[in-house]
Amino acid sequence: MSNQDQNQNQNQGQNQNDMNSKDFLIGSLIGGLVGACAALLFAPKSGREVREDLNQGASYMRERAGEWKDVAYEKSGEWKDRARESSAQLSQNLSEKSQDIQERVKDKVGEFRSKDEAEEAAEEVAEAIEEAAEELERQQEPSTSSNL
Repeated sequence: MSNQDQNQNQNQGQNQNDMNSKDFLIGSLIGGLVGACAALLFAPKSGREVREDLNQGASYMRERAGEWKDVAYEKSGEWKDRARESSAQLSQNLSEKSQDIQERVKDKVGEFRSKDEAEEAAEEVAEAIEEAAEELERQQEPSTSSNL
């Protein structure tokens, strides 16, 4: 059996385990709800008492939901502040890095320009030396031809 076949078998087994655990959780939830309904229906209480219990349970859940909402607002405010601080820090770091890179680029461009200028100056000096040498040769030619 190849490694690929073994990996596929392992993945299928893992997927089946995941589905089994999901099915178990869903079944447990449904079973709990059915059991709670059955307990309410067959409880030795009058209808009025059951309704009062349901109303109390509903009020309790409303209060809890309000508390959870408040906690969620607080947490979201904290996360928003953290995100704002993180983005400000990231923005600052990015700005510093971009300025650093910009300075480096300017330095390199300046170096290239100065190298280009130096090369141009060296070429001009070389041309001037050649012209001077040619001029000297021209000046020496008439004097050497007259000496012959």
